[in-house]
Amino acid sequence: MTPDRGGVDVEQAGTDSRIAKVAVVIPVHNEEQHLERALDGVRAAADVLQASRPELDIAVVVVLDSCTDNSGAVAARTAAADPRISLFRVAFHSVGRSRRAGITSILNGRYRQEVEAGAPQATGKLWLANTDADSHVPEDWLLRQVILADTGADAVLGTVEPDAAGMDGELLRRWHLRHTLVEDHPHVFGANLGVRASAYLLAGGFPRQRSHEDRVLVERLRRRGFSVTSTDSVRVLTSGRTEGRAPHGLGAYLLALRMESAVALES
Repeated sequence: MTPDRGGVDVEQAGTDSRIAKVAVVIPVHNEEQHLERALDGVRAAADVLQASRPELDIAVVVVLDSCTDNSGAVAARTAAADPRISLFRVAFHSVGRSRRAGITSILNGRYRQEVEAGAPQATGKLWLANTDADSHVPEDWLLRQVILADTGADAVLGTVEPDAAGMDGELLRRWHLRHTLVEDHPHVFGANLGVRASAYLLAGGFPRQRSHEDRVLVERLRRRGFSVTSTDSVRVLTSGRTEGRAPHGLGAYLLALRMESAVALES
């Protein structure tokens, strides 16, 4: 059975929810300036989780999507120093499709046995954590997600905050006015999202689309009655640039917000 088919009984998906394995997926498109820091953050988070739960198996998949800069070299250098990290190359020019491909690769590869078993007890113990190559996760990022999963969460929606370094102060202020970062927040950020593999499979995974794949997946999970936890207890720092890699991603949103600010000042 492949990840696209699912095969998990929703009534059984939450059975024995304690996580045994964690996979982190990071889509990358020309992120040589941010990637090393992003990988260092994920490695530190993996270290903290393994220190607390040494029995857990952790894998990190870096999905290099149509990179024409030195992102591949940065990722290869880091992977050579950390056996938990593997590289996967695609040519989608799409963060959504890259995210989906990274998860599919690990479900058909390292964790293929769990998927082929077709039992929720197997895939329900695998946690899929997602972040972005221009983001920096806190050290307790994975540990906090696993704790929430162990208590029954099928998906965890964390918060994201633009990096104030080099960012226009007024733009950052306007962003915070529109994004209240609290517990039970209404936001969905692909740079800070975790989901149980059994729930992911039954919901059909990330859709094959160029953007908003994270929102569609969460909508599918909620419609099927899975437990979705929104929390500000682990906040990810992401680039505050306005030249985004995704056509409808955070960078594009910040650019639109900046232009809106300029119009307001002129009127």
